[in-house]
Amino acid sequence: MNKNKKNIWQKDKDHFIHPWTDFSTFKDDGSMVLTDASGITLTDNEGKQYIDGIGGLWCVNIGYGRAEMADAIATQAKRIPYFSTFGHHTTPPAAALAAKLAELAPGNLNHVFYGCGGSVANDSAVRIAHFYFNQLGKTTKKKIISRIDGYHGSTYMAMSITGVEFDHIGFDIDKQMVHHISCPNPYRRAKGMSLEDFCDTKVQELEDKILELGQDNVALFFAEPIMGAGGVIVPPPGYHRRTQEVCNKYEVLYVSDEVVTAFGRLGHMFASKDEFDLQPDIITCAKGLTSGYLPLSATILSDEIYDVISIPQAKGALFTHGFTYSGHPVCCAAGLKNIEIMERENLCEHVNDVGVYFEKQLKTLENLEIVGEVRGSKFMMCIENVADKKTKSLIHEDAAVGSRIADHCQKRGLIVRPLAHMNVLSPPLIMTREEVDKLVAILRESIVETISDLSRDGYL
Repeated sequence: MNKNKKNIWQKDKDHFIHPWTDFSTFKDDGSMVLTDASGITLTDNEGKQYIDGIGGLWCVNIGYGRAEMADAIATQAKRIPYFSTFGHHTTPPAAALAAKLAELAPGNLNHVFYGCGGSVANDSAVRIAHFYFNQLGKTTKKKIISRIDGYHGSTYMAMSITGVEFDHIGFDIDKQMVHHISCPNPYRRAKGMSLEDFCDTKVQELEDKILELGQDNVALFFAEPIMGAGGVIVPPPGYHRRTQEVCNKYEVLYVSDEVVTAFGRLGHMFASKDEFDLQPDIITCAKGLTSGYLPLSATILSDEIYDVISIPQAKGALFTHGFTYSGHPVCCAAGLKNIEIMERENLCEHVNDVGVYFEKQLKTLENLEIVGEVRGSKFMMCIENVADKKTKSLIHEDAAVGSRIADHCQKRGLIVRPLAHMNVLSPPLIMTREEVDKLVAILRESIVETISDLSRDGYL
């Protein structure tokens, strides 16, 4: 590593606190420094190239190095880079993008509140929902129900809503307001149980939890259409529609967390209605909204919610929720350009073609000894590795099987995400069939090498 490259690596190691840092290795090994990117390919500071198998972090949907995105961002920055949206000011990109999101969102989700990330979008959903029920005089409706292994963000409230237990270690969360029901993971259902019966039990569990907490106390149910960081869990058919019916029965607002699934990852701009027959009260989105080029999120509200929160609660009272960068014009310009590119290039149609091929090719890995299940949809996939396919028992956690596979992939020029005994894939949506074949071939070689390692080390 030359002096300049070493300098960047050292500055990062000494001063940058990374999300999800493994301090047991970081203090010695530091970070991989990435310097360039184009299409689906990343380049490190040594000049080595990698297929980005995780799309940045579920988000670089249109791929890297889009000159027209850079131009749109630069043009807006030169024109008006920022002004506060407090006190009834706006800019053309903020207004135009809000209208476009209302056009794309299902049903009567016509009102957009902006933030800077998915965590903020979900926090805003909570605060707005509480305000909504207060306005209706239902001031006890405060509690939130989420699912074990659901992921909703890393701010205090969003992480409390998150049900990934590993992410809570050492941190405090709100256990009074937030309550969790079990994960609707069909792969882990009881032996001999049908998908229909499994779905029945999960829907009933939600209703039972609402009744246990008291329907006058429950405000919100949070659900990702497909659970992302909890292991790409696809619920049984009909689950979302039926859980919405339960929520409607008890006047509980349904928040569809589409931070990952929106903007093409499942072949639709929004997956809730088109993929899962769900008409939520609120959709939260971020990530693919700008394809990761700039930070931006949106909390999209129904007409019914807006009609209540937009009535002044008292003379001179304001809707006192918002952020310095709500509706940031440069970020909104990036969102508009991103959607324009997706529509012009028919990227959702591409995902519905190549994404299905991606699923099929990844499924071929199930003939390997440790691959228990390949699951997901289109460009949102997961490989779950097990010690025994019949019993679905896990390989000992000390084996760090997901990390081993990821390390072997990285040596071969592919980045995949390890999650304990699993590996997640969410590549840019522009990936071609030829690139799919290359990715899957590297994965196969890496899993085969991992099997050899595990056998040598006594884990198999």
